[in-house]
Amino acid sequence: MLDHGAPPHNGGPDAPHSEGVGMRLMRRKPVERLVAEGGRGEGGALRRSLGLWQLTMISIGATLGTGIFVVLGEAVPKAGPAVTLSFVIAGLTALFSALSYAELAGTIPVSGSSYSYAYATMGELIAWVCGWCLMLEYGVSVAAVAVGWGEYLNELLDGTIGVTLPAALSAPPGDGGIFNAPALIVVLLAMAFLLGGARESARANTVMVLVKIGALVLFCAIGVQGFRSGNYENFMPLGMAGVSAAGATLFFSYIGFDAASTAGEEAKNAQRDLPRAILLSLAIITALYVLVAAVAVGAKPWRQFTDSEATLAQIMREVTGQSFWGTLLAFCAVVAIASVVLTVLYGQTRILFAMSRDGLVPKVFARVSPRTGTPRANTLIVSLFCGVLAAAVPLGQLADATSIGTLFAFALVNVAVVVLRRSRPDMPRSFRVPLSPLLPALGLGFCLWMMGSLSTVTWVVFGVWMAVGLVFYFLYGYRRSRLAAPAPSEAK
Repeated sequence: MLDHGAPPHNGGPDAPHSEGVGMRLMRRKPVERLVAEGGRGEGGALRRSLGLWQLTMISIGATLGTGIFVVLGEAVPKAGPAVTLSFVIAGLTALFSALSYAELAGTIPVSGSSYSYAYATMGELIAWVCGWCLMLEYGVSVAAVAVGWGEYLNELLDGTIGVTLPAALSAPPGDGGIFNAPALIVVLLAMAFLLGGARESARANTVMVLVKIGALVLFCAIGVQGFRSGNYENFMPLGMAGVSAAGATLFFSYIGFDAASTAGEEAKNAQRDLPRAILLSLAIITALYVLVAAVAVGAKPWRQFTDSEATLAQIMREVTGQSFWGTLLAFCAVVAIASVVLTVLYGQTRILFAMSRDGLVPKVFARVSPRTGTPRANTLIVSLFCGVLAAAVPLGQLADATSIGTLFAFALVNVAVVVLRRSRPDMPRSFRVPLSPLLPALGLGFCLWMMGSLSTVTWVVFGVWMAVGLVFYFLYGYRRSRLAAPAPSEAK
């Protein structure tokens, strides 16, 4: 059976060819095999050292900060005061998918996240497409967030020592600069933490997450003093189309809630803790986003918002009339965004680890250091790639491209949870999506709706990305897949 990882054959000398290309593209990796291989890499194994607290902090660290500290200034001009509604819509879209993620993470607790879920339910080609989208989601969002980090670093330097980095060295080409050095630096710092081990990285991330939550609470406490109800008189000036467009952009700020699912092979009790971490982190993130957005729009007329990545620091200065609070917030943002880079980069390396173990990408990405229990070469390669990308590509282009890749991957997860319910109904599940298949269907519908709200240019970029991915798969992964030659114990 295909469900057990081995392609059917007739027993003849040309049996592999008689299977047909279509059947080979649909070959699935059984859940039992996915779980049995958990943690094992080339030359070593990942270490199980993360509990519920660390997993929740990973998801919050990968998510909280991006939309508020970086993208809010771009979203408000699209929706006006109704940007708070845009956050709710984006949060609902994420919630439906989070429920599906929670069920699959508890059922298939491995590092590959939605890539592995698709492999077990919809076949290798769909899994590859999903994995390729995850590379866009995680790898490119690292670069996008790193760009915003440089903006807040300049705010901090200006408020403390009165100088800023020259535009040529703090902005990418197309945004008035030549090379974004701060963006590269923060990626390299995250790389150094990751090379030290998962437990050490989780500790550093926890400290940074607490700093960023404190920063947002501080912003609300100060910003509410400048609240003007008149800023909400015309709540939806650009109509529902504006709310939808802003929601699609703000969905970028929810990227990362699924990061805990990439830690499935380093969690102490993955089946119990992964679903809890995913849902708990999303609830905390959504509440903070809506609260901060409401205070920001109340303190500053929506028409005065610009696409500056340092929006919150500017509002703090305007409300208090003092530079101190804006400088303090800029410091907190520097720490907060660094934690996003750290945890999202972690997720990217673990997804590539799983894909490499399956033979779909070069095996160098699955090599594990026996000393630290981390995929060392993987981390170095991904970090250098993301760092250079951050230094050379403008934020806006990256954010929308990341959103469409994420939405596509989430859509597949909503399909996967229904498929696994039907194909393996008796499989033990530590969490079950309520009202299935209704809620997964709503999750799928919301994802497709928000994808349709993105610009034509974003769709073109996504199409090119997928075309490149399919070329790579058929030239490399299709023939090197380990399911092409199943283990003897799996052969029929």
